[in-house]
Amino acid sequence: MTDSIENNPDAIRDRLKAARAAQDPIETRRGGLLIRGRLYTWLATTRAEQEERGEPTYQNVAAFWSMPDEPQLQPLLYQWVEEEGISVSLPVVTGPNQPLEFRIWTPDTPMQTGAFGISEPQGPVAPTPDVVLVPTLGYTRKGDRIGYGKGYYDRTLAHLKKTGHSPYAMGVAWACGDLERMGVQHTPLNHDYPLNAILTDKGWALK
Repeated sequence: MTDSIENNPDAIRDRLKAARAAQDPIETRRGGLLIRGRLYTWLATTRAEQEERGEPTYQNVAAFWSMPDEPQLQPLLYQWVEEEGISVSLPVVTGPNQPLEFRIWTPDTPMQTGAFGISEPQGPVAPTPDVVLVPTLGYTRKGDRIGYGKGYYDRTLAHLKKTGHSPYAMGVAWACGDLERMGVQHTPLNHDYPLNAILTDKGWALK
């Protein structure tokens, strides 16, 4: 029987978390390396193409501080800041049901544990992001995303759009989060914000 995310979203999230926890640790480390490599190449290539066309280049990237079970982005964030001069920011939870606030991160930025045990930077408020990297638990190849159930990224991306900004929203996920392969029939809700692209350890699920 096909599960319905609308009927039992918590059970689907539990399945997604169990699937990623069951991954081979060696493959997980390798997958994280592949994701970082593809992200680095994508941004460098995109910026070069923008420059060639005489367009403003992506400069401000809102990333996330990976939790242990997520693809580890931290080494790439160091590389972007120290070697490429990219402005990197990280999300800060300012309150329940509020959009995220992005604050500048550098290797020297003090960090503190914020809501949900996630490390948050204590740097200044960041410029509006050109690219938002979105932690993604489950996904469809149409750009639908399942997160952790609090709706922060949906609210944030909708808020940015409402204020005249539409950053490139890229989900970062494990390939085991492919809902269609799990047999999950997912219908996005009205407030769900679609992603422009989804990158996994097995390659691009959407680009």
